[in-house]
Amino acid sequence: MRIGELAERSGASVRSLRYYEKRGLLASERARNGYREYGPDAVDRVRNIRLLLESGLTSEDIRELRACLELDLVREPDCAEAVALYEQRLQAVRERIDTLSATEERLERRLTENRGA
Repeated sequence: MRIGELAERSGASVRSLRYYEKRGLLASERARNGYREYGPDAVDRVRNIRLLLESGLTSEDIRELRACLELDLVREPDCAEAVALYEQRLQAVRERIDTLSATEERLERRLTENRGA
């Protein structure tokens, strides 16, 4: 299928598909006329990429999950590599929240001190 059909069937934009390909997440063959051609498994692969991106993973994270991209992560979310990566990313997010909360408290304290002066 060509890129426009893949975009329509997967819900991703053509621009996103080109980005996924550039990042090594999606592969295509070039037809004689230069058009990108994708196999039938590309629809599920793109849906998985979008699901993982929406979950908070980066394209570099997703590249580590190549084996998982062949599964149907919507219906069968059983990919041990993805679970481990989710846990790592969640821990990083929690640490960032803690850091931001501490910054918020310091700013609020400084603001209160400056308003009271």
